[in-house]
Amino acid sequence: MTPKSFLLTQELSDYLLAHGATPDDVQSALIEETAALGDISGMQVSPEQGRFFTILTRLLGARDAIEVGTFTGYSALCIARGLPDDGRLLCCDVSEEWTAIARRSWERAGVDHKIALEIRPALETLRALPRAEAFDLAFVDADKESYAAYYEELLARLRPNGVILVDNVLWGGSVLRPDTDLDEAARAIKAFNDLVAADSRVDSVILPLADGVTVARKR
Repeated sequence: MTPKSFLLTQELSDYLLAHGATPDDVQSALIEETAALGDISGMQVSPEQGRFFTILTRLLGARDAIEVGTFTGYSALCIARGLPDDGRLLCCDVSEEWTAIARRSWERAGVDHKIALEIRPALETLRALPRAEAFDLAFVDADKESYAAYYEELLARLRPNGVILVDNVLWGGSVLRPDTDLDEAARAIKAFNDLVAADSRVDSVILPLADGVTVARKR
């Protein structure tokens, strides 16, 4: 399996997967089905990310989670596995085609009863939710230009000690380049990283996991 992280060699990636992050049969089938979509399959989170999400969900004792950007459902599958049987995960996406793959995978994994899927722009879904501190965990992996807007809507609805995870915050290392050399998505990621680093409402860290994952804990 080709590593998603630009920081990992193939050999280190293989070692990492063999020591705690090897996909099971359901996950492997989902990886293969997603790979058949072509280059767009790069949007899928890595197995080590998925394993981290499951463990973190359990460590937080999360019961209510939300995801912005579901694609073919690997991250949602992993988060849902970390939730208790009566836990709930709200998934926000705009693609019926991609999430149809997700639905089949969730059913095979036996976690579909924990997941609700909203097919419409995520900001519409978020802004329609009560402005109450209801969620324990949030994950963002969608259009980069809207990262700051998603973050603000989610933070307002996250309980104290709840966590927001945000993917692709290293953007292949391009965050080190000047803005004049970057496209709109990369500039948005850099601005988002600066926003979170300066935000006194959270404790945050960027982990060099896959393409970079921000972990922000609400104070």
